[in-house]
Amino acid sequence: MSDAGKIRLVATLGGGAAFLLAASIFLIAIGRPPLTTLGQMALYGFGDGYSLSESLVKATPILLCALAVILPARLGLISVGGEGQMYFGALTGTAIVVWFPNGPIFLLLPTMLVAGALGGAVWSGAAGLLRARCNVNETISTLLMNYIAVLLVSYAIYGAWKDPASLGWPASMAFPKAATVPSMFGTRVHVGLVAGIIAALMLHIGVTYTRWGIGLKVLSGNRKVGAMVGFSFVRQTLLVMAIGGALAGFAGICETSAIQGRLQAGLSVGYGLTGFLVAWLSGQHFLRAVPIAILIGGLIAAGDALQLYSKIPSASATILQGLLFVAALGVSGLASRRSARHG
Repeated sequence: MSDAGKIRLVATLGGGAAFLLAASIFLIAIGRPPLTTLGQMALYGFGDGYSLSESLVKATPILLCALAVILPARLGLISVGGEGQMYFGALTGTAIVVWFPNGPIFLLLPTMLVAGALGGAVWSGAAGLLRARCNVNETISTLLMNYIAVLLVSYAIYGAWKDPASLGWPASMAFPKAATVPSMFGTRVHVGLVAGIIAALMLHIGVTYTRWGIGLKVLSGNRKVGAMVGFSFVRQTLLVMAIGGALAGFAGICETSAIQGRLQAGLSVGYGLTGFLVAWLSGQHFLRAVPIAILIGGLIAAGDALQLYSKIPSASATILQGLLFVAALGVSGLASRRSARHG
């Protein structure tokens, strides 16, 4: 096994053990039996077909937002704008539905999805342009643009797009059937999950086995060398940020159409930030992000079920999720540092 493989194995086993220990301490502190509660979480997350489907529903936007982080990271860029790109994609996709509510499904549905992806691409591409042309830190710009996108959605649903029939509830009109992303197997799992898995596979192949991927690796290490072999940092920055944003924007309009049924303020419950953490947990690896996103989706779905059936506060599930991230990232960092010190 390679050194990198050993580090990943140690990080996975050690992170899992650290999480179980930290979670057990937390559950004991709030008066819950740790073994029973953790067993219930596993059952509610993956115990039957319904639980698994709900976990996949949660995993879909997380996976797409994780991919939106991983691709720019291959160029050395740190984007934390998945949340804003989701919201702006939902906004532009909803615009098509609001303006053409009676369009035929063969025209309205694809146009809506493309508009959502383009919205996310433009939103992320703007941060890429600032980075490439003005040397504005992309982490700061994408973070701040998150707030702008959320406020733009609030402006729309409290203003011109507010549905008069919603009895005062701030939301757009309900999406017609022709603008509803298809679900699969009689569950709420929609085609966005399939699109996310295909995107992960295509990006993995593109970055690993093509000249473009080699160019990203060279540019991330040395821009001058990259330019000498024909790779423009400006062009590649715009490209990776736009592709990443398109994936997050696609996640936003899929979530709005298939899950929410209309544009609402609570479109995302931190999917963008969770996707960022999944990207780091996967080591910026497109394929490893898929099972990790499903695992985190299961944890979130189990948290909802625990709140409903076991009367555990929703904040507890969020804390457990945070403990998982801290344990996994902390152990991974320690393993890498120890390897570098002895390597």
